[in-house]
Amino acid sequence: MDKARDANVIPVTIDPLVLMTDVEQATETLLRTVGGFDDPVIGEPSALPGWTVGHVLTHLARNADALTNLLTWARTGVETPAYPSREARDAAIEAGAGRPLAEQLADLRAAHERFADAAAAMPAAAWTFSYPAMVPSAAVVPWARLREVEVHHVDLGRGYTPAEWSDAFALRLLREIAGDLPASAPPMVLHPAGVEHPLVIGSADGPAIGGPTRSIAAWLAGRADGADLTVSPDGELPQPVQWK
Repeated sequence: MDKARDANVIPVTIDPLVLMTDVEQATETLLRTVGGFDDPVIGEPSALPGWTVGHVLTHLARNADALTNLLTWARTGVETPAYPSREARDAAIEAGAGRPLAEQLADLRAAHERFADAAAAMPAAAWTFSYPAMVPSAAVVPWARLREVEVHHVDLGRGYTPAEWSDAFALRLLREIAGDLPASAPPMVLHPAGVEHPLVIGSADGPAIGGPTRSIAAWLAGRADGADLTVSPDGELPQPVQWK
């Protein structure tokens, strides 16, 4: 590793290879779901406003390629942005959304395989590579992919719900969202079932929100209405800010 790359390293705080195992499992589940679709589903609305099922699937494929670019950058030191631009990203999704189901499925599988190959090619030191003004290090890229697969699997709106998320995934997602909300977020204290320490958003004076970890995470992520959550003192759930 040369001096230029030495300046771009930070300690690894998560195990990316463990996360890649989760990515493999989540992707296989996603591919099974999509493999059970009929072709007309591609043009039907997804759970994301303005996007069809085809938009979601194309986004998932192009996201895998974008994250492959980031791993390539970390491994080689050659700048390889995730996307050329936001406009190029959006155009690629729009261009691919209407493709037949078989083409979408093959594209999604091939994009995942490219991502998995890129992860397998990473030497240990490359996982510590830090991107300028982006994700903290390459070590979090597998988490970024797992999050995309699990959340957008729900967004297909075809039977896969946050109830299928693993406990570990739901808790990690919940902690990420809770720690990244803007100052405009309403104050609240989250009490996920089975978690010893509450998560405070904004101020400890906010209402206490309790319930299953998956349910709280899905509610904060805008993927559930929070109907199974409790509020103390009694009242309505706060309106969470939009999570991007």
